Amino acid sequence: MRFGIVILPQDPWAIGRRKWIEAEKWGFDHAWTYDHLSWRSLADEPWGATIPTLTAAASVTQHIRLGTFVSSPNFRHPVPFAKEIATLDDISAGRFTLGIGSGGTGFDAFVLGQAALSPRERHERFVEFVDLLDELLRFEAPATPATATTATSTPEVEATAAPRGINRAGTWFIAHEARMVGAPAQTPRVPFVLAANGPKGLALVSRLAEGWVTTGADGVTGEEWWRAVSDLNKRLDDAAEAAGRDPRSIDRYLSLDSGGQFSLESVGVFEELVGRASGLGFTDVISHWPRAEGIYSGSEDVLVEVASRLAALR
Repeated sequence: MRFGIVILPQDPWAIGRRKWIEAEKWGFDHAWTYDHLSWRSLADEPWGATIPTLTAAASVTQHIRLGTFVSSPNFRHPVPFAKEIATLDDISAGRFTLGIGSGGTGFDAFVLGQAALSPRERHERFVEFVDLLDELLRFEAPATPATATTATSTPEVEATAAPRGINRAGTWFIAHEARMVGAPAQTPRVPFVLAANGPKGLALVSRLAEGWVTTGADGVTGEEWWRAVSDLNKRLDDAAEAAGRDPRSIDRYLSLDSGGQFSLESVGVFEELVGRASGLGFTDVISHWPRAEGIYSGSEDVLVEVASRLAALR
């Protein structure tokens, strides 16, 4: 089992810096932040930008993996976003994991004046977003001059180099000779961890992702939530097998704080939830750094104690 922590981008860096450093020092395997412009009940509170936050985190850590929990097409285009991700992965020396979702229906879905999308439209956009990111982040384009003069050419005749780049004219996104200059920091690209619960989304996970992350079924808690998580896990097995893929080749991440109980409420609660996740076959669990009040509120003392127990397992 691997353990992750979400650090929301709410603190000024002078304060937030400590959390990323301590997440690594305490032995967490991965640390994440949300990729939203603002979020639900915290919309009126301070909220920083995702990529600069993760870039700063990469500069003060050395080993812990970093990731988005999760990015979406709501306010991003794959071409500039792929460039940001590739640069961040280079800065982190290949420690980045790209979490991607289909895009929620909250603030981010309308902040740029977007029209409301149907579930089918959101899924089709999701597939196109992931497919283009997959192509862009695998792409290596050595620098090539736009024109070159051959040994046999006259000053009036030049051999024009063939254009390089990725071209895509989709329903949702267009790429025209998009370039990703330089080899990816990870081979063949940054790992994808896709958030999906429906059959089409799980099929996409089976086709393209290294990992799957779930928050379980919406609107349910307690035992009903755990039953839904178990069912989703089995559905992923079926989707992988239908795609001709070994289900065990897909890492499985569970957001422990989505079932109605905060995982860092106490050490006992954390150990109980981790045990249940492990029993269902999850390879990774993710908790949230305790906040002073509101959602995910709790004591950092519990986090420190949990971290000390994780360290003892290493």
